[in-house]
Amino acid sequence: MSQTEVQIHIGGRTFDVACQEGEEPYLISAAQLLDTEAQVLVDQIGRMPEARMLLMAGLMLADKTAGLEERLAVAEQRLQEAQQEIEALRSAPPPEAERVEVPVIPADLKDALAELAARAEALAGEIEDKGRS
Repeated sequence: MSQTEVQIHIGGRTFDVACQEGEEPYLISAAQLLDTEAQVLVDQIGRMPEARMLLMAGLMLADKTAGLEERLAVAEQRLQEAQQEIEALRSAPPPEAERVEVPVIPADLKDALAELAARAEALAGEIEDKGRS
């Protein structure tokens, strides 16, 4: 593959950098990340030697990257634990059916209640007849 030269801007300075053909967008993106950090340094400290500016900006990016890698490791661990829990739940036997007891009214109680209802209706009928007379 042939090489191409790209102009990048970091901390107010311009650099000519060679890269493989087709990698220009990645190089420009990386340079923009470095420039963001370098600009913070330039704003805080002012003008400094090129090597120091690039070193400090690189260290700031490395620090951010290390923090992100730690967060990624924690997230991956949580994901793995969640996947294991899901797998355990999927492979576990289904829970036993819950036994539900429905109270049953004994037959003799039903008969007694029916007898009481019939007597109440008969009394109501008698009272109604006496009320008409």
